Amino acid sequence: MPSASGTTPGKLPFVVWVLAAGTFLMGTTEFVVAGLLPELAGDLGVSVSHAGLLITAFAIGMIIGAPTMAMATLRLPQRQTLVLALFVFCLGHLVAALSTSFSVVLIARVVTALATGAFWSVGFVVATSAAGPRNATRATGVMIGGLTLANVVGVPIGSFAGQFTGWHGPFWALAVLSGLAAAFIGRFIPVQEERAEVSLRAEVRALRQGRLWLALAAAMLIMGGVLATYTYVTPLLTDRAGIPTGAVPLVLIAFGIGALGGTTTGGRLGDRRPMVTTITAAAATALVLLLMIPLSGNPVTATLLVFLMGLTGFTVNPVVTALAMRFAGDAPTLTSALTTSAFNTGIAAGSAVAGTALDSSLALTGPPLVGTVIAALTLLPLSALAVHGTSRKGRIVARSSASMRTPHDEPSQVSSQH
Repeated sequence: MPSASGTTPGKLPFVVWVLAAGTFLMGTTEFVVAGLLPELAGDLGVSVSHAGLLITAFAIGMIIGAPTMAMATLRLPQRQTLVLALFVFCLGHLVAALSTSFSVVLIARVVTALATGAFWSVGFVVATSAAGPRNATRATGVMIGGLTLANVVGVPIGSFAGQFTGWHGPFWALAVLSGLAAAFIGRFIPVQEERAEVSLRAEVRALRQGRLWLALAAAMLIMGGVLATYTYVTPLLTDRAGIPTGAVPLVLIAFGIGALGGTTTGGRLGDRRPMVTTITAAAATALVLLLMIPLSGNPVTATLLVFLMGLTGFTVNPVVTALAMRFAGDAPTLTSALTTSAFNTGIAAGSAVAGTALDSSLALTGPPLVGTVIAALTLLPLSALAVHGTSRKGRIVARSSASMRTPHDEPSQVSSQH
C-alpha cells in the first residue's frame, strides 16, 4: 500500500538514486586529487606539497559553501538550486581540465566546492522528502552511501584512469557525468514543490548549545587527522613503501573499503554506545597513524595501515554527526551544513599542516605524524561530551517535522558526510 508520499514502503523514488549519484560524483572529485598529486604537480609545474593545496582549497570552499548555501537556498525552488549547482560543478571541471595554470585550477576547485555545498544541503532535503516518512532513513543511507562509495570506487578508478590519460581525464569524466546528472535531476524533480515554513532564527538558536560545538569539534579533528595523512598517501606509498605507481589505486580501494566499513560500524554501534564507540575509534585512529611512521616502509604493512586508517577514522563520523543532529532538535538544517563545514575544516587544516611537514626534515613521515597529533586531540571534545552526557532531556520535536524537510528527529537517520 503506497505511503502518503506516493512511494511503497521499502521502495525508493528514482530521484533518490539520482541524487545519490550526484553525491558519488562530488565525493569522488574531493578526494581523487590525492591519487593524482604527482601527475598534477608535474604538469602544473609545482611541488607535490603545493599541489596538495587543491584538496585544501576544495575543503575551504565546502566550509564556506555548505552553511552559506543552506541558508541562501532555504526558500528557493529545490529543482532550480540542484540543477544550477550541478551546472556550476560541471563548468568548474571543464575549466580545470582545459587549464595549464595551477592558479586557475585552484580557483575552479573552490567554485566547484561551493556548488557541492549547495547540492548537498538541498539534495539531502529533497531525497528524504521524496521518499516519505516511512522510507526517509533508507533514503538518507543511500545518499550517504553514494559519498562513501566514492572512496571505494570513484577515487581508485579516477586515480587509475589518470595514469593513462593524465589528470585531465578524470576531470573531463566528472564534467560529463555531472552534466548528465543535471539532466536527470531536471527531469525527475517536479517544477512545483511544497516548501515547509522555515525559520532562520530557530536554526541559529539551535547553535547555542555547547555540546553541539563539542560534537562539531570532534568531527573536525578526526577528519583532519585522517586527511592529513591521506592527502599525501601516494608519495608515501610509492617513495617509502616501494609500491608501484600502478598499484596505488588498489591501496586506495583498501582505504575506501575500510571507510565504508567504518561508516557502517559507527552507524550500528553509535546509537547504543556513542561515547564508547567514538573514544575507542579515535584512540585507535591515532595509534594506526602513529604506527604508520615506522611501519610504512613495507608495502604489506603500509597497505594494512591505510585500510585501518579508513576503518577507525570513519567510525567516528556518523556518530558525531548524529549527536550534532540530536542536539539541534527540530532546527537541523544549519547544523547539518555546519557538520559538513567541520569535516572540511579538518581536511583543509590537516592537509595544509601536513604539506608543511612534508617539506620539512620529517619528509614523508611528516603527514602521518601531523595526523597522529590531530587524531589524538579528538579525544578532548569526546571526553568532554562523555562527561556532559549526550541525551537531550525534554527535547520537543514538532509532529509535522517528519513530513517536512529531513528526518532529523532520530539520530540513527543521520550518517557521516566526509
